[in-house]
Amino acid sequence: MTIQRMDNVLIVVDDLEAAKSFFIELGLELEGETQVEGPSVDSLIGLKDVRATLALMRTPDGHGRIELDKFHTPKAIRFGPADAPVNALGIRRIMFAVEHIDAVVARLLAHGAELIGEVVQYEDT
Repeated sequence: MTIQRMDNVLIVVDDLEAAKSFFIELGLELEGETQVEGPSVDSLIGLKDVRATLALMRTPDGHGRIELDKFHTPKAIRFGPADAPVNALGIRRIMFAVEHIDAVVARLLAHGAELIGEVVQYEDT
């Protein structure tokens, strides 16, 4: 058996509406939203008394998805420092190819986003 494709990346969020708005502003589309709870969910993810709202965001090309989860119970926890360096273990980046980066950044800033560093050209692609 081989991998057919990457299905999604999960991001646990405090403010689901703000997270959805951010990714919609980037050009992702809301594929669906649902609430999950019950013994089967508890068993699947290894927590008890889970109640969460999930939103699945799809990239414009249809090949990538980001799952945004808002845990109502148990409450989400912060693990490690919020400003962990890039060499800290765990996921540190989700990268998108975009056109007109300056316009994208301006739109995000207008909606309250904050840059955490300088915008730089990664490669000539």
